[in-house]
This record gives sequence, structure tokens and C-alpha cells, in this order.
Amino acid sequence: MNNIDRGFIDYKTELLRKAIHLFSLSIPIIYYHIPKELALVLLIPLVILSLLIDLGRYVSKPMAKIFYSWFGFLLRKHEMDSKKKNLSGASYVLISALVCALIFPKIIFVTAFAMLIIGDIAAALIGRRFGRHKFLAKSLEGTLAFFFFSIIVVLFTPKVTGNFNEYLFGFAAAAVGAIGENISYGWADDNLIVPLSAGFTLLALYHFFLPNLPLI
Repeated sequence: MNNIDRGFIDYKTELLRKAIHLFSLSIPIIYYHIPKELALVLLIPLVILSLLIDLGRYVSKPMAKIFYSWFGFLLRKHEMDSKKKNLSGASYVLISALVCALIFPKIIFVTAFAMLIIGDIAAALIGRRFGRHKFLAKSLEGTLAFFFFSIIVVLFTPKVTGNFNEYLFGFAAAAVGAIGENISYGWADDNLIVPLSAGFTLLALYHFFLPNLPLI
């Protein structure tokens, strides 16, 4: 998140929220080293449990009391909308991981999901602190931060052969992910939009330019 006029949580809380978000980086790291089937066995129960807790707070006052006493200070305003019954960012991260694991080859999942974690943290912290220029739905500074740190992700995430084109594909996906993170504000959750947009970009580029390369 990197829009100029956030104001729903203060910057110190944003730092804590993103520090917790950083732990989500364990998802692509672990997934890269285990079979897809095992990853799904782990993710499906986690998604179900997260949804039960997240939606349960809207129908159970005791659960809501416990939930908000523990996590309420971390939630944004829209995540506490009892009328719309919005999910928390944590639930969207797990749902996103499950959906992307079902759709994408592992090597694309790792890059796209790492972009979500690292790029989103950079966009939020830099956009909130230094965002001064409006760009689309958020700030130019935050969007550029997302792109720059996603480029770093591309440089360090696994590749099929290490072909230079694979890095160019990653850079293109970083640009698409940065725009997706920006324009998702207000109508969709960037935890879904970023890895899906970056992942489909990578998938399309691999199939179009390197159709014979076996994606793992």
C-alpha cells in the first residue's frame, strides 16, 4: 500500500504490520523446497482456518472480542467493516498463496509471491514516508519503490536456465506487479492482484518467447 492519504494506521503500526508481513516470505521459500502436493496439503487447512477465524469475528461477539484485542490495532479501517465483512490481509495472503500454487509452475510462484512480499513492504513504507506525487491511485514514490525492490527479487529468485531473457521477463512482471499494486487500491486486495498479475505476465512471456523451456 502506498497511497498518499492513508491515515488509517500510524507509521509505527505500519512498520509492525510489514514486519509481520515479512514472515510471509517463508511461503515461497518453503514451497520451493517441497512438492506441490505437500504445499497444498499445508495451505488448504491454513486457508480454511484463517477464513473461519476471520469471518467468525463478524458473527460471534466472543470471537470478535478476542480477535480485536489481539489484532485490532494492526487492522486497516476497511478490514473491520462489519457490513461488507471484509477479510484481513493475512487471509488474503493465504488465499493468494493457494490460488497461485494451483495455477502457476513453482518457479513462477516463487518470483511472483516474493514480489508481493518485498515489493509491498517497500511500497508501503517508502510511499507513506516519502510519497508526494500522485500516480494513478497511489503515490509515484511508492510505486517506484515496489518496482525497484521487485527488480532485486528477480535478481535473486531461481531461474530455469539463467537465460538473460528470464531476467527480462522478471523485470516486465515487476512493472506489471507495481501497476497492479497501485491500481488495486479501493476495489481489490493487492495480496491477490500483485502475484496474479505478475505471475500471468511471467507465464505468458515464457510461453511466447521460450515455449520449449520446461517450467518447474
